[in-house]
Parts: sequence; structure tokens; C-alpha cells
Amino acid sequence: MALIDLKNLTKSYDNEVVLDDFSLSIQENEFITLLGPSGCGKTTTLRILGGFTKPDSGQVLFQGEDITNLAPNKRHINTVFQKYALFPHMNVAENIAFGLRISGKSNSYIDDKIKYALKLVNLSGYESRNVTSLSGGQQQRIAIARAIVNEPRVLLLDEPLGALDLKLRQEMQYELIRLKNELGITFLYVTHDQEEALTMSDKVVVMNKGYIQQMGTPEQIYNEPENAFVADFIGDSNIVDGLMLEDYYVKICGHTFKCIDAGFGQNNPVDVTIRPEDIIIGEPGEGIIDGVVTSCIFIGVHYEMCIEAGGFEWVAQNTVSQPVGKRVSISVTPENIQIMHKPESEDEQAISLEEVLGDSDQQSTE
Repeated sequence: MALIDLKNLTKSYDNEVVLDDFSLSIQENEFITLLGPSGCGKTTTLRILGGFTKPDSGQVLFQGEDITNLAPNKRHINTVFQKYALFPHMNVAENIAFGLRISGKSNSYIDDKIKYALKLVNLSGYESRNVTSLSGGQQQRIAIARAIVNEPRVLLLDEPLGALDLKLRQEMQYELIRLKNELGITFLYVTHDQEEALTMSDKVVVMNKGYIQQMGTPEQIYNEPENAFVADFIGDSNIVDGLMLEDYYVKICGHTFKCIDAGFGQNNPVDVTIRPEDIIIGEPGEGIIDGVVTSCIFIGVHYEMCIEAGGFEWVAQNTVSQPVGKRVSISVTPENIQIMHKPESEDEQAISLEEVLGDSDQQSTE
């Protein structure tokens, strides 16, 4: 049995549907990230699970029990909000102890829990500090400490790293992974940052317009996007029209490429995704399509180049730069060409849960 089952949730704001027959199963001790653009329904999903928003229809099941109408404080679930929601008139210890005091726990129990939680978030000795004197990263850790002292089965995190600078955000990603592993808590994390999702998650759920577009491991989401939206949203991609000639052969920009995909029929239009790092740049005539370098910039660990070839502007990434105006060729190994069906309608762009799970059983407030 899944720890949590969200079944056929729908939610509208001002007659705009933001969750449409949304279903998701969450296993115990999983780190699941809801990833998508603003307004896709991910925060609404989190708020429904936390009990802060009621769905128009559908159910929230916790270990098979319907908790759809259960108050937030009655659920074995705690939430860390984007703005942390710490009490400025309380010191660190008082903030952490707030929920425990409401529950009527003894002073000795509370003191032990405060010390334990601060040790977990590497802030031992901060009990008497005023929360307004802490940095953003420290405040975020206090918010997490306040949540975990209540020993929740599930911890919901609504873009908690959004206000932090890049270096601190990266450090906190590793801290969250460590906490998840040490505590054995199920994490449901909401973000629009693909790096956060790919770095921390056991499973990523890519959402758009209230639907699940694709669900899988970070590797599956990145390497095997199931539609153009996922390919474009996760990392950089060259998404180009193609014609599937037959199994293992696709025509792109008038040239035939060998691929490893089958089952798309013969002479059928398809979408083709090729990652910039997978493009092989050679001398004219060495590759499959010849073209001209139109731009080249250095972005830290590699050069990013635009190459006009076959009537399409390709983005390529390589550790070796090519000067603007140089004629080059491009090619791609078969395993780095991802073939996708073209959606026949807007509804078809959202993959049904049955397709995502293999036939197993918002407007966002962000």
C-alpha cells in the first residue's frame, strides 16, 4: 500500500481549472519533487495534501484512510513554507517548540527535542538567538527543525530554497538529502528549478496546466523525455521536426539519421530531441549536416555554440570552441536521438496517469 494516494483531484480558482483529475501515489521514504512552471498546480497539490486547501473533488488517502477533510494539525504531515513563517517575536528555541507546546508535551521532552533538532540542522547552541538575526539559510534550517520535532511521517517543502543565493542553495540541497536519509521521512518538494529536482529527488513529477506530463527518476526524465514540453523544460534541448522513415531511421532537416527507436510507424511526423552536449562537431563533410557557427560563448565548463545547419539553428556544447563564421559539420550517435510522438491535440500533450504509471493502480498560490 502506498503511504499517500491522491485520487482524481480537481481544483479551480475563479473558474480556471488548475488541477484536472490529478492522481499520484507516494511511497514511504521517497523524496518526490513536483516540478513545473508557475501556475502548473504543484503548490495547490501540496496545499491540498497539507490540508490548507480543499479540492473541489477527489480524495487524499493516507495509508488507505480518507483524510481529505481532516484539519492540518490532525495529519502526520508538516509543511516548510517558502517564506519559512517563523515567529519574529520568539527566539530559535521558542519557534522550534511551538508545535510541541500546543500538543502539551513536557518541558524536559521539549528541551531534548530542541537540542536534537538543532544538532540535525547543524545549529547547536542557537537556542537563544533571535530569528531575525539569522541568515536566510539559518532561518530555513530553523523552519525545518520546527517541522521535524513533531516527528511527521511526511514533510512538505514549498520552494524553501528560492530566497537563497546559489552557493547556499546548493549546500542546502545536500543538507535536505542528508536529513531525509537520517530521519526516514517522506519528502514532497515543490520547485520550478530543474537542478534542485534532478539533484535531490528519487522521483520527479513534471507538471504543466494541472496535468502530469511525465514521472520517473531524474535520469529517466532527463535522458528519456516523453514529450516536447518535458524535453524543453528539463535542461537545454534541440527540439526539431522529424519524419520517422521506418524503425531506427529518422529524417531531420532533409538528412537521414540512425536512431535506436522503433514502433513509430513509417513516414510518420515526430518530434526529435537532441541535447546540446550530444552534438558532435567536425570538419565539413565529416558529419551528417554541414553548417556555419553563428555564435560562441564561454559559460564556465564549456562553450555554447549556435550552428545554422539544414535550416535549423542548433545549440551545441563542447569544451573546444569554434570561431564564428567557421563551416563545420554536425552528427549525433543513435542512442542520443530521442524520438517522441507529436501530440494530436492540446489534451494529448498531458500524459494520462495510466500512461505514466504503466496502467498501475492551482492556479498555484506560488
